[in-house]
Amino acid sequence: MSAAPRIACLGECMIELARRPDGLAAMGFGGDTLNTAVYLARLGARVDYVTALGDDPESAAMIAAWQAEGVGCALVARLPGRLPGLYLIDTDPRGERRFLYWRDRAPARELFQMPGTAAMETALEAYDLLYLSGISLAIWGEEGRARLYPMLDRLRARGGRVAFDTNWRPRLWPDAATARRAYATLLARTDIALAGAPELAELGLGATPAEALDGLRGAGVPEIVLKLEPPGCLLHHPGGSAEIPAERVEKVVDTTAAGDSFAAGYLAARLRGEAPEQAARAAHRLAAIVVQHRGAIIPAEAIKIFFQAAAASRHSGAPN
Repeated sequence: MSAAPRIACLGECMIELARRPDGLAAMGFGGDTLNTAVYLARLGARVDYVTALGDDPESAAMIAAWQAEGVGCALVARLPGRLPGLYLIDTDPRGERRFLYWRDRAPARELFQMPGTAAMETALEAYDLLYLSGISLAIWGEEGRARLYPMLDRLRARGGRVAFDTNWRPRLWPDAATARRAYATLLARTDIALAGAPELAELGLGATPAEALDGLRGAGVPEIVLKLEPPGCLLHHPGGSAEIPAERVEKVVDTTAAGDSFAAGYLAARLRGEAPEQAARAAHRLAAIVVQHRGAIIPAEAIKIFFQAAAASRHSGAPN
């Protein structure tokens, strides 16, 4: 039996302070690609997280928590004398959130500019799938991106694939033109794009979902998942195209990590060999569970609902 595909998620994890209804703050951790890595691990994928942290106790606690989730941490760099970034999150009554960040000196920004970068790149080239986001792309800067692109070329030449979640955060970029150039360069090396139609419109990469889809196809991306508002997604892949509606949610508690969990649900299903349409339904199902809980990483017990729903769907013969 062949080994399960190896996935590496690259990016930044920060200390999270989430303000509670009583005004106090609960401390945890979160970051878009880290959230995806945790949900991938919970879905049974072989996943490693790749970032840089400090040598402080909170960084050590993060690594211990990730390992407890089943996320591999062999490629997490520790930079002496440094501290991870931090963010404060407020959530309104509709479940929408507002963030304040303290991340300018976060060591994750130097992932592709460290003494150990060359060895890390060599290790990454052996993975089956690398997953990164627009936030990852932004924090590494021009110098880091210049190291990233050739490494992705070497990975893909060996047969590995790249998954990219567009996750547009304008405050992380000096200007939209710089971001568009970086996105175009990365999309030319992307095998699976998980893109948000509203954020691509804001970035100037397609005023409508149809234009955004055409732009992604024109960039040469073979497998596209274009997330829509209202919730749903458009799929385009070599086997065809389809629109998959989102799961209905009666009450949204917190939209944090909705997209991150969607990405995990989709990629986990695809790596198991499921068709894109099945994978999109699984992604919607997981995201629907996540937004009914507070925080980026919901209690592990809640994920059982996902597996129960999947089992019920298979038993009934309904599409996954």
